[in-house]
Amino acid sequence: MNYGEIKCTDIANGTGVRVSLFVSGCTHHCKGCFQPQTWDFDYGKAFTKMAQQQVMDALNHDYIKGLTLLGGEPFEPENQRELVKLLRHVKERFPQKDVWCYTGYTLETDLLSESRARCEVTDEMLSMIDVLVDGEFREEEKNISLRFRGSENQRLIDLPKTKQQKKIILVEI
Repeated sequence: MNYGEIKCTDIANGTGVRVSLFVSGCTHHCKGCFQPQTWDFDYGKAFTKMAQQQVMDALNHDYIKGLTLLGGEPFEPENQRELVKLLRHVKERFPQKDVWCYTGYTLETDLLSESRARCEVTDEMLSMIDVLVDGEFREEEKNISLRFRGSENQRLIDLPKTKQQKKIILVEI
């Protein structure tokens, strides 16, 4: 897996001050995407043990609320297989920090049902994410006044509550 950037102090992609990992590779190719360079799976640098350590070191501060995964597309199967390893480390070392993940896939139709996005680690990855921002960016539904999302169709889903209540529970922000 490659990544385009690691932001050690990000306030735009989730609540509080966060560490954000922008992965490379996306097959959605949304019209109006703010980072089309990340569509290429070879964009950026290889996500090595050193890059993983950079994320872990950045998370090791009291003022950091959590980790955000975005891209590119974290739920491309090849990205999931690497990100699930990172999330295991994060949850083990920093159980009090939350994890946000942005995806162009939709929870019910793409991540919980049979689709090209599902692979052997999808359920485990979902189990370690607190807030899932799902849905492709739609330029015709763009709304710059929305918090933490770019278009009206995208949802901020509280994944632990959704799993517990067996229905979609949105985050109130």
